[in-house]
Amino acid sequence: MKNVRNLLLAAAALAISAAGHAQEFVTVLTGGTSGVYYPMGVALSQVYGKVMPGAKISAQVTKASVENLNLLQAGRGEIAFTLGDSLSDAWKGNEEAGFKAPLRKLRTIAAIYPNYIQIVANADSGIKTLADLKGKRIAVGAPKSGTELNARDILKAAGMSYKDFSKVEYLPFGESVELMKNRQLDATLISAGLGVAAIRDLATSVKIVLVPVPADVVAKIGDAAYQAGTVPANTYNGQTDATPTVAVQNFLVSHEGVSADVAYKMTKAIFDNLSDLQAAHAAAKAITRENAAKAPPAPLHPGAEKYYREVGLIK
Repeated sequence: MKNVRNLLLAAAALAISAAGHAQEFVTVLTGGTSGVYYPMGVALSQVYGKVMPGAKISAQVTKASVENLNLLQAGRGEIAFTLGDSLSDAWKGNEEAGFKAPLRKLRTIAAIYPNYIQIVANADSGIKTLADLKGKRIAVGAPKSGTELNARDILKAAGMSYKDFSKVEYLPFGESVELMKNRQLDATLISAGLGVAAIRDLATSVKIVLVPVPADVVAKIGDAAYQAGTVPANTYNGQTDATPTVAVQNFLVSHEGVSADVAYKMTKAIFDNLSDLQAAHAAAKAITRENAAKAPPAPLHPGAEKYYREVGLIK
């Protein structure tokens, strides 16, 4: 009986210990390895490892925005990268965008850097404008990914749909680029930070053209998440002209099950260690603390709000 009692006491102690450490897991939900979310997410996980030495920190490869938000809602991650339009759709519960019901557990941590919708064509294809894409072979991102939702919105604003193409592939960045190298695709649409590895890789193998998205097309999208933007000249090898396109704000998001203390530490660590994120990818140079709490599509996490009040961004 004494042994049984000791075992029960040991089990109870373990249970109490486990409960006390329930928040010591921080999984950073990223995206595909050839995008921007992944290298930046790995860098973020390393930052969190420094500021939360007792926690188990990991960065997880995912299909990016839509999957990340659904995983957060299910409590299968503590912080995730997402596009702003996907976050807005998730909060509202847009089933067409991949959200069967409103994801009301989501809480915003920070607005970070803008994504640029970069439509890249093989120069040999003759594609120079959006209209030239008709009848061509194109990749639009993984099914119902943030990129693919961007593709639908932009093409609709330009008066096109997937029916206008001879072939549509639903592929992540890396795979679409490989098909372009092999001349099996004419163009691919990539929603990512400037200087994304997939396009840099492609531009070293074939001559590319960035297809402009004019400001009047951006305006026709009719969603505040979409803004006119520009890919500066020489962002990629052989791209000698600045190219007008669409920009969409990215966010870091958590959920209500993450404690205010952990969310505060996660938020503060981002801005105390921006140089680490910038070293991981140039897109992080656009992250500023001053813009971090502006216009979140889902409510700020109380822990993030505490940090922004502390630094005077919220009165």
